[in-house]
Amino acid sequence: MAEIGHYALVLALGVAIAQAILPVIGYLRRDSRLLAIGVSGAQTQFPLVLLAYAILTLAFVQGDFSLLYVASNSHSDLPLIYRFTAVWGAHEGSLLLWVLMLSGWTFAVSLSSKRLPPDIAALVLATLGAIAVGFLLFLLTVSNPFERVFPVPPEGRDLNPLLQDPGMIIHPPTLYMGYVGCAVAFAFAIAALVTGKLDVAWARWTRPWTTMAWTFLTMGITLGSWWAYNELGWGGWWFWDPVENASFMPWLIGTALIHSLAVTEKRGVLKSWTVLLAILAFALSLLGTFLVRSGVLVSVHAFATDPARGTFILVFLGAVLGGALTLYAARAHKLVSEAEVQLFSREGVLLLNNVFLVAAGAAVLLGTLYPLIADALGLGKVSVGPPYFNAVFLPLMSPLALLVGVSALVGWKRAKFADVVSRLRWVAIVALVVGGLLPFVLEGSWNWLAIVGSVFAVWVLAGSMLDVLHRLRSKRDRIAALRSIPAGTWGMTLAHLGLGVWVLGVTFTSLFSVEKDVRLAPGQTTDIGGYDFTFQGVEPVNGSNYKSDTGRVLVEKNGRQIALLTPEKRLYPSQRSVMTEAAVDHTPRRDLYVALGEPIGEQDWALRFYYKPMMRLVWFGGLLMFFGGIVAASDRRYRLERKPATATSPAGSVAA
Repeated sequence: MAEIGHYALVLALGVAIAQAILPVIGYLRRDSRLLAIGVSGAQTQFPLVLLAYAILTLAFVQGDFSLLYVASNSHSDLPLIYRFTAVWGAHEGSLLLWVLMLSGWTFAVSLSSKRLPPDIAALVLATLGAIAVGFLLFLLTVSNPFERVFPVPPEGRDLNPLLQDPGMIIHPPTLYMGYVGCAVAFAFAIAALVTGKLDVAWARWTRPWTTMAWTFLTMGITLGSWWAYNELGWGGWWFWDPVENASFMPWLIGTALIHSLAVTEKRGVLKSWTVLLAILAFALSLLGTFLVRSGVLVSVHAFATDPARGTFILVFLGAVLGGALTLYAARAHKLVSEAEVQLFSREGVLLLNNVFLVAAGAAVLLGTLYPLIADALGLGKVSVGPPYFNAVFLPLMSPLALLVGVSALVGWKRAKFADVVSRLRWVAIVALVVGGLLPFVLEGSWNWLAIVGSVFAVWVLAGSMLDVLHRLRSKRDRIAALRSIPAGTWGMTLAHLGLGVWVLGVTFTSLFSVEKDVRLAPGQTTDIGGYDFTFQGVEPVNGSNYKSDTGRVLVEKNGRQIALLTPEKRLYPSQRSVMTEAAVDHTPRRDLYVALGEPIGEQDWALRFYYKPMMRLVWFGGLLMFFGGIVAASDRRYRLERKPATATSPAGSVAA
């Protein structure tokens, strides 16, 4: 079976080569038959890669330790659900998952290609085919998951204990969907540069793909931070880890790209800027792949691999980015905007919004790469951590929050200052009053940083809702008014509401969290945040493939039992790895978090306690942004059929 999987990838590589080359020849020769090969290639490549992935999954389920990858990442005692997820638990399998998702995105584009002019569809699919060629070559040459091992070991080494967590069942696939989805926007950008045509129709074709990629990236980042919070036992959800940054950078640029596409579709401006953002978003996705797989970073998220793999990805990144930027330099002058951008207009506000997002992305990129550059130049080991990122990133995000509250209320082309001020005065009043009172009402504190953060959060929340309320007030029939609001507007509103909720959650949990490290014997009590924690001792528990010391901590408030928390210290014998499983009791207002440390003496244990207010709002904000993206991408305006066009018709002739 393994040989079938290997040869399926070889066939997929051959198909990808044809998909990358023949449609381009068809475009140059105006040959409709060669143009159509892009569609057939995409629809052939996906089943082949899916077959290879299914065969590797079956090998994990059956415990086929004759495959080196299975023997290195599975075990006979590994629970069945984690045998499925172990497929992407290390380098080779996760790269196969990447290729599967790339072929899946390409397949989806091919299914909707009838809505595109044949030349645009062919160039988009050819670009995606070329990307697939690079990754399939990488997979088959230095990262083959079907490599055999002899003699066959009687038992596997087991899956990395860090990955044996429910969050890791859906976090990597979701994150990869976002990473790989950036390739579609990149492919549309290349098609626009080659044809020299970028109009309203192009923006409308590109927006749903970009929005879906951003949506999955948002959920992937949210799930990753939730996993770190529960699994690592340090009570945090974001540490500015280099690999965390690797996913955050394309998210920032993708956010800018979504807003830029909206301006291009509505007003026909920012065309060159939009194309450049599409290139940068995918380039940062490839950079994230390099950082995770090259071995240059030490991170709980990174794959420890040999330098040859990192070199391959770095060369591939250089070829993709260098080729795209060269094409951009040669062809961007053809993407002429149809109007001028007035600063005090919606497009002006969105452009300013993009400037802050790109500046924030650049700041994160500098902080992530500077230690690597300094080390390579012999300047010594340099550490760039949260102090740098907080000092640089937060000042850039504060004005961005103000712009989010304003953008939906400023008209296109040219807005009247008096009208905008009239609309925003009530938003400002609500933000100042409610935001100023929230820290005192919820936490009994007049902390000025908390007040500032709360005011920003309420400003975003109120400003996001005001546009919808204004639409409802403008019509007598409220039901008809609700139905007339496009899905894209609802999606934008939900996403902005999610940002406001997220800002509120981050503000409170950052400023009002309380941490306490104590040594307790059974029966002893400590208090934190108004709650009493009584340590009742530790008992051994045998899991499916681990042994656990499970603590019991009774939580009470004013003599009333709130929860019984069971933090764990797990030992995975196959790898001699010790993992912390935190225990969390949560309500919408607060989290009570307990992590079990090390034994001290015969019965005493070190324990870490946290009181974290509004922690759930961080995850809820991410969920709202995710659902906002889903709703926005479902807007029926993006599914309008194009007018009939011949293979030689210019892309710009397609109706919006």
